[in-house]
Amino acid sequence: MTDLFVSTEDPRLQDSDGDQIKRLLLVMAALRNPNGGCPWDLEQNSGSIAQYAIEEAYELVDAIENGSPDGVCDELGDLLLQVVFHSQMSREAGGFDIQDVARSICEKMIRRHPHVFDVPSTKSADGVRLTWEEIKAQERADKAARLAAAGLE
Repeated sequence: MTDLFVSTEDPRLQDSDGDQIKRLLLVMAALRNPNGGCPWDLEQNSGSIAQYAIEEAYELVDAIENGSPDGVCDELGDLLLQVVFHSQMSREAGGFDIQDVARSICEKMIRRHPHVFDVPSTKSADGVRLTWEEIKAQERADKAARLAAAGLE
């Protein structure tokens, strides 16, 4: 992903049937570009925008409860923007990027759904919930053990 100035005439910014996720990443990179980006976006850090993730989540719930498909779509976009914004700032600092976020959630979903991606053990919703909670508990225990071994409890 380039960090160069991006003109609104750039075909990658046009609303087409192309990859809209790539388009969103390009938009965010342009907003955060120190050479021509948005001054407000450039001032932000994860702490300064954290509140917006909560606000957008509440607005999503409101749209769902109001039965507004267009509202749900719009609020999901706002929530996705938060993920992309945090990922962009981390990438700029040499940390994780959006691909790492996607990889992490894919691995988690595969790990927590052995009935789909591994040996089919249960197909009931209650069985799936029980397995999910067992896997989450094991993940928490594994994380605690790693932190304890590193002296970071």
